[in-house]
Amino acid sequence: MKQPILEMKQITKYFGTTVALKNVDFTVYPGEVRGLIGENGSGKSTISSIAAGMQKASAGEMFFHGKPWNPESMIDALSRGIGMIVQESGTIQGITVAENLFLGETKQFQGRFGLVDRKKMNAAADEALDFVGISNVRGAMPMASIDFQTRKLVEIAKVVMKKPDILVVDETTTALSQDGRKILYDVVKQFQENGKSVIFISHDLDEVMEVCSELTVLRDGVMVATLSKKDFDADVVKQFMVGRELQGDYYRTDFGTPVSEDVALELKDGCAADLDHLNVTLHKGEILGVGGLSHCGMHTLGKVLFGAQPLSQGQVMANGVQVSSESTAMSLGIGYVSKDRDTESLNLNASIGDNIAIAGLDRFAVGRFLILSGKEREYVNKQIEDLSIKCFDGMQEVNQLSGGNKQKVVFGKWVGRDSDILILDCPTRGVDIGVKQFMYQMMYRMRMEGKSILLISEELSELIGMSDRIIIMKDGAISGEFERSRGLTDSMVIDYMI
Repeated sequence: MKQPILEMKQITKYFGTTVALKNVDFTVYPGEVRGLIGENGSGKSTISSIAAGMQKASAGEMFFHGKPWNPESMIDALSRGIGMIVQESGTIQGITVAENLFLGETKQFQGRFGLVDRKKMNAAADEALDFVGISNVRGAMPMASIDFQTRKLVEIAKVVMKKPDILVVDETTTALSQDGRKILYDVVKQFQENGKSVIFISHDLDEVMEVCSELTVLRDGVMVATLSKKDFDADVVKQFMVGRELQGDYYRTDFGTPVSEDVALELKDGCAADLDHLNVTLHKGEILGVGGLSHCGMHTLGKVLFGAQPLSQGQVMANGVQVSSESTAMSLGIGYVSKDRDTESLNLNASIGDNIAIAGLDRFAVGRFLILSGKEREYVNKQIEDLSIKCFDGMQEVNQLSGGNKQKVVFGKWVGRDSDILILDCPTRGVDIGVKQFMYQMMYRMRMEGKSILLISEELSELIGMSDRIIIMKDGAISGEFERSRGLTDSMVIDYMI
């Protein structure tokens, strides 16, 4: 009989008076890819971060290879066999890729007079990157020169090069393109084949059921089920996650619902860093889906349409008026939800109220400068209530919220303004199935109110399930276009992405 590689017994964790974990028993065996799934705030990241040395348990005990396990830090845990790829950014912008990989460990590259041999360090970094299949990044490159999803691949290399016995993957795929996901899946497969273990945390139930060999479901800090591969069933897992059957539809169920011929937002002959004479038209009352592989230009498209990134040629028009800046876009009723939520859409150290109110000052300010606190509080509280944001009150800092509630705050900025046009870049990234359903239903409700939505997504099921029309981008241009239909499948769309 196999001996467990990790045992966690009666683990309890308090954050103030909040119980994040309650007497959780969690065991991982060699060669397992153990999925962890549950709604936001269920305890997934908490239990794994305790194992990886990020924080201490309030009660309980742990054993690693049969010996007591109580790491002092994540660095200590990684050096002894458990490495974690964190959900938030784990790299530093102002230094090179190699310096990130070997942060705090440059002594091994010191030569005469204690100077770091950068050539040697860069070569070691290149070797670590090649080991996990990252060929488009080199150690000498400045970290600031690579995009968000590629920085995530560097974090993977940083952990994997230490060759831990357990790799913890915390919501990492939500930040990755299809190419990046393949790299991570290959790493997971290597770990499993070598008799090592992976704890795989994701909100994507289809992904978890495909990648994992076992699945543990958490709800409200309590372990409610552990299933083997043969027992995986999506409907059963969903009920375990939410403690009830999901009410209402998930994706849209209507087909053939008419869309207005009136144009709400348009890009004419747009050229930018990765856009090539692109023409895109969003109609009033339409959900237009945009998909593609990494660096196809779809994320740049979102920024360009909101006036956040300039064009070298072409123009953006909203209801006949040119969009020249973000402030112009806002004045024309356009809102934008960035893929990189925590750095581009939120101030994590500010309150929920400040984050929601900042986009709506012209909705409740008296004149141009006078802000009445009562009016502001009323404005914020309406969004908290309408979007069911789980919090103490509007004064709570955003960094204390789960991923799903953070994303609701971002939505609150633009819903509060009653935006007529919403540009949503990967809006359900890192949120649980219940929040996803809430967002899909809200998007559909807004569409039926005549509002226009540009949905940029790396999830084909999301695009097919929610869009009236889908355009697929490749190399900065449109390679395929599809109307909403019952017979549209992933395989039909993928051919136009590659």
